[in-house]
Amino acid sequence: MSEPTLTQVDPEIASLIAHEERRQLDNLRLIASENYASRAVQEATASPLSNKYSEGYAGKRYYQGQEYVDQVEGLAIARLKQLFGVEHVNVQPYSGSPANLAVHYAFLRPGDRTVGLGLPAGGHLTHGWKVSITGDYFEAHQYGVRADDHRIDLDQVARLVKEHRPKILWCGTTAYPRHVPYAEFAQIARDAGAILVADIAHVSGLIAGGAHPSPVGLAPIITSTTHKTLRGPRGGMILCEARYAKEIDKAVFPGLQGGPHNSGIAALAVAAHEALAPSFRTYAKAVVDNARAMGEALMSRGVDLVTGGTDTHLLLADVTSKNVAGKPAAIALEAAGIVCNYNSVPFDTRKPFDPSGIRLGTAAVTSRGMGEGEMRIIGGWIADVLEAPTDAAVLARVRAEVLALCQTFPAPGLERR
Repeated sequence: MSEPTLTQVDPEIASLIAHEERRQLDNLRLIASENYASRAVQEATASPLSNKYSEGYAGKRYYQGQEYVDQVEGLAIARLKQLFGVEHVNVQPYSGSPANLAVHYAFLRPGDRTVGLGLPAGGHLTHGWKVSITGDYFEAHQYGVRADDHRIDLDQVARLVKEHRPKILWCGTTAYPRHVPYAEFAQIARDAGAILVADIAHVSGLIAGGAHPSPVGLAPIITSTTHKTLRGPRGGMILCEARYAKEIDKAVFPGLQGGPHNSGIAALAVAAHEALAPSFRTYAKAVVDNARAMGEALMSRGVDLVTGGTDTHLLLADVTSKNVAGKPAAIALEAAGIVCNYNSVPFDTRKPFDPSGIRLGTAAVTSRGMGEGEMRIIGGWIADVLEAPTDAAVLARVRAEVLALCQTFPAPGLERR
């Protein structure tokens, strides 16, 4: 007799999962941190490896029965080394934020100094922002962007680093649409004797696919999530030079975590295998091309883009020129089948929970096979909604057109029912 299915055991959860699958199928997912994982990645994520507990590292575990887990983790590490060209990889962080905290824990003690990009300028909470543990336990100083072009202010970075002599200098972003100047950051860090850490959570897939400059060889420590543009499972990783391997591994385990999530590590190994294929380079280039095409369509309709465009998968739009704030804009777009997030823009005069902008990303729609032509259409729909966010007829018309487009482009890893 076979075991009962999820629907039979817990129909409420099964129904919610089915509804979420339908939502992902029938909407345009433009949240810059989201993507579609392949069926193979999802199968590994849901595998019996989730039953196994594996404190420690391959060959040095605190539990027996690790024969296959060690091989899985070894494959993930070997593939990521090849993919990014690095000397050491730790695949055990549960997500990007724990990975960043592990770097802090490896090299800092409470009260030590760190410098990172401020949240209002497009940085991440875990780069030392005051509401994060990284800004509470450490003396964190933030640099920003220039007022005239909203690009990272390297002169300010150099001044802060020279003044405060931090142990760690962070470069990396979460809402910044341009390339990070890794070489310039590396020089600033060298001059001050700081360790440069590059957070590539948003662009790791673009780097792997050759569509974005790599910090390898410039930043001795690199952190990342494993989903977003890399199309892997939810998780984190730390890439580093061999000289820092011991400190990083010790900080992750036993410093911050117990047993790793083995099924997620297996799924990451699958995602790395997929990213090593030539087709992934085509994908990564298309992600960037699509973002630029969508940006051009938006600007042609009078939507203001921070920095005037993008080099990546990400667009940050100040929508106040359309007489609407970011939050009501995001709500109206979702009603029309276009899902994004509201977001602060540099020097925003509005509060973070009711900001001036929206953040858009093209990784997920590119995974569905959409191209520059579709991006221009989507840009037009976004502008239509921004110009009439309370017009039910406009929202309904765009919603119907979005649904028709989604039905033309299947979503990886999902089945239409």
